[in-house]
Amino acid sequence: MSSSGFLPKSSELNLRERRKNFDGDQLSDTDDNELHEKNDEKLVETHGAELKKRKIAKFANMGGIAAITLLSFYVRFMKIDASDIVVWDEAHFGKFGSYYIKHEFYHDVHPPLGKMLIALSEYLAGFDGNFDFSSGDPYPNGVNFKFMRQFNATFGALCAPIMLLSAQNLGFSTLCSYLLGLMVALELSFISLSKFILLDSMLLFFTATTFHCITEVHKLRGKQFTKKWSLWMLLLGISIGCVCSVKWVGLFVTVIAGVYTVADLLSYHYDKNMGRLRYYKHWFIRIIDLIVIPFMIYLFCFKIHFTILSRSGTGDAATNTLFQVNLDGNNIEVGPRDVAYGSELTIRSHGLSPNLLHSHVQLYPLGSGQHQVTGYGHSDDNNRWVVKFSRESGLSLDNSTILDSKHLLLRDNSEIRLVHKNTQANLHSHEIPAHVSKNSYEVSGYGDEVIGDTKDDWVVEIVEQLDSSNSSLPQEDPSVLHPISTSFRLRHKELGCYLATTGLAYPAWGFKQAEIVCKHSWTKRDKSTWWNVEDHWNPAMEKTEGYIPPKSKFWADFVLINFAMASSNNALVPDEDKYDSLASEAWEWPILHVGLRMCGWGHHTVKYFLMGSPFQTWLSTGSLVAFVFIILRLAYKWRRQSVLVTSDFLSKVGMQGILPFLAWLLHYLPFVAMGRVTYVHHYVPALYFALLVLGFVLETCVPKRFYLNYIIYALLYAGCIYIYNLFSPIAQGMQGSAIDFRYLQWFNTWNIAL
Repeated sequence: MSSSGFLPKSSELNLRERRKNFDGDQLSDTDDNELHEKNDEKLVETHGAELKKRKIAKFANMGGIAAITLLSFYVRFMKIDASDIVVWDEAHFGKFGSYYIKHEFYHDVHPPLGKMLIALSEYLAGFDGNFDFSSGDPYPNGVNFKFMRQFNATFGALCAPIMLLSAQNLGFSTLCSYLLGLMVALELSFISLSKFILLDSMLLFFTATTFHCITEVHKLRGKQFTKKWSLWMLLLGISIGCVCSVKWVGLFVTVIAGVYTVADLLSYHYDKNMGRLRYYKHWFIRIIDLIVIPFMIYLFCFKIHFTILSRSGTGDAATNTLFQVNLDGNNIEVGPRDVAYGSELTIRSHGLSPNLLHSHVQLYPLGSGQHQVTGYGHSDDNNRWVVKFSRESGLSLDNSTILDSKHLLLRDNSEIRLVHKNTQANLHSHEIPAHVSKNSYEVSGYGDEVIGDTKDDWVVEIVEQLDSSNSSLPQEDPSVLHPISTSFRLRHKELGCYLATTGLAYPAWGFKQAEIVCKHSWTKRDKSTWWNVEDHWNPAMEKTEGYIPPKSKFWADFVLINFAMASSNNALVPDEDKYDSLASEAWEWPILHVGLRMCGWGHHTVKYFLMGSPFQTWLSTGSLVAFVFIILRLAYKWRRQSVLVTSDFLSKVGMQGILPFLAWLLHYLPFVAMGRVTYVHHYVPALYFALLVLGFVLETCVPKRFYLNYIIYALLYAGCIYIYNLFSPIAQGMQGSAIDFRYLQWFNTWNIAL
């Protein structure tokens, strides 16, 4: 086909097309650049908006935390001085604080940190220690009890924001986290215990900080060995040390920290990508931070405790002779430095129950039926014994001549007879089983100066001599028995057993005093068989001028005091012959079966009723049951392979649900099993963890649909606030007649109204 003159040649057409395409390509690149620039601008704008949104959310969250904190402080500080009398256990802990002000040694079942903090509040309040905090007594005008209570309330108030932050760390939703914070802020039992000079708010605070530190460490598990991770690991150890130094209940949350740590280390153990050196580094850091540091804090608290309490006080009986004799103003009679036949003395055990050898007119109801021989820590005339010659020797004392002869001093392997000064009975043992420790022999008071046998005879075995702190004194004869500084054993001449304490107590017929036995001891270092002379009287001998007793050893004091704390705690058993209206059983707490009157219930008394909030307590108890079903259902679905269980999912369920549930169990079940007397306030730490379990159940069960989610949480928030407003008088103080508050007594067991 011939080309038309009006049409371009094909080559020209192709060239034009190429040019057109080329021009078009140039135009397209320009458009692309513009498009990229626009997209970049949009990305910058989007990123900026996102940063702005995050910043706003961060400030909003900080504002929310501040609001919860302020609310928590408000409800605890409100009317905190409405009652101007000593309420409930303020009689104990306020008094313990005053001992630090006066530097007087005392003994209690709890470690010293919480009581030293109470003492700090009293010191800051200008208290001089001259009020004895007798229960129900009005506070004098010069005692700023309001500040002391506010100091204590601060610990309780801070638990609410800590709960909120812990919930956020666990990955709970904003609504759920703030609900838990609000529940802690408005929990009636937490408020009541925070308002007074008690240990419970401090215990709850350090329990909460310990668990919070666990959540912080878990949140940073992908950033191990960073400064932030190391800081939170250190804070976890400090918190563990503090919670255990307030009450031994803190050991339960310590176990939770241990469970988390073991699980964490196991995951690293099976991580094939982790080098051994890095793995061992994990172990080293945890040993230092979570074992060494807490123990050092616990030790340091006792070191401060011993240093401050430098004067003799009500707690002397719980300590050994060396500790007592170094207290200012102690009552130990430092007599002549050599013990002789004819000396009158008291002897104290070196065992874990450092009691004085004691006897009285009462007889054993079983066994020999002879005079009881017990251990008793306090000063008493029935602690006095007279050293006489053994029955086998046939010698008798002539007080006008014996003290001039050196051979009448008590030495290693001297044979003696100890005669009780008041009953005139001889310290005696025989092959009759002891009354508590059946594998040992009974020790009794038998006969008198005329009636007796060779089973009254004992052999002195000196095991240790301590030098005087006054180095200028001449060296004492190491073969002679000296008061205070000589440790010795008493071996029964016929039976070969040793006079010993067991750390156990006699039943009520023995006045719950310490058991004394004669036992076979296979090692010389058995401290339960060690004794020392404490008081020494002998008018025919001269006192040694300038004698300064040796210093006690901190480690020995530390061990003995802790054992004494445990013994005192175990002695807090219910009295079957006496009704205790304040005591309750563990099963009653999660269902709010009972409460506790914290003070007198008179018309003119501001009355406080210790009880958990019905809303928080019942919901959390229900959530514990629901949690078990959720886990069982999850296990069933996993068994049927209808749900995919990943490591991340397990980690989430473990931290949000299993760990808090285990913490609740550990803080609750011991009180079910223990034999000691229990009260409502023992449930407080367990309730804290039950609320965390409630958070997990809500996160699992509440529908995620927008309107349902908001409606359910709105009802929960409203219920929490409404129940607080309704029941607030029991925590803020009920004034007037108790009958006016009958509307709060939903059950007959809630003895709010008379």
